[in-house]
Amino acid sequence: MPGQAHPALETLDARTRMVMRQLAGRGIRDQRVLAAMRWVPREWFLPPHLAAEAYSDAPLPIGNGQTISQPYVVALMTHELTPRRSDRILEIGTGSGYQTAVLSRLVPSGKIFTIERLPDLLVEAEERFRRLGLTNVETKLADGAQGWPEQAPFDGIIVAAAAPRIPGPLVTQLAPGGRLVIPIGDLSAQELVILERPTNGGAVQQRGAGGVRFVPLISRLAFTDEL
Repeated sequence: MPGQAHPALETLDARTRMVMRQLAGRGIRDQRVLAAMRWVPREWFLPPHLAAEAYSDAPLPIGNGQTISQPYVVALMTHELTPRRSDRILEIGTGSGYQTAVLSRLVPSGKIFTIERLPDLLVEAEERFRRLGLTNVETKLADGAQGWPEQAPFDGIIVAAAAPRIPGPLVTQLAPGGRLVIPIGDLSAQELVILERPTNGGAVQQRGAGGVRFVPLISRLAFTDEL
């Protein structure tokens, strides 16, 4: 099972308060998601000078013009993805690795394939995965909008950057019965969108899950591919 290391006990109370007030208090009811969020030490995924703000209800900078999402948004996206224990999940935008670690706890018999385009961020995230003892995470330095065709299909795909439309390769790499969670929009307005591929081969279904704010997805495919 991934996660042989144990987060420091001194921050457990702060994580518990975050889970109860920011997550359960705002409607996140999935007990598996809440348990994973309580286990992962968010301060490990931040620059040292921001560790004291780890459990604030806000996104925080992690360098290279990128951010770590606020805990509620991580929990919401994870909840909407509905990962099962043996799922194969593709994550676009490793960033700090925080979302990756949460997903890793939820698929102990599955695997997380995570893609980052910035080498500095990926190296730091990989070190955090090693520190936490996560053994079901595979990383790649690439344009995430292209997906990971060699490992497709995926039971779930989660995108941690906003695009004006859903990149076509991600849709084609989604398995029957799978879900794709992605923020759609520009810097002025974004909506979290959930796309589901039916198991019977029918047309994909799409719905919104409320407003969000993410950094933009940097990829030509984000602007040129249609669904």
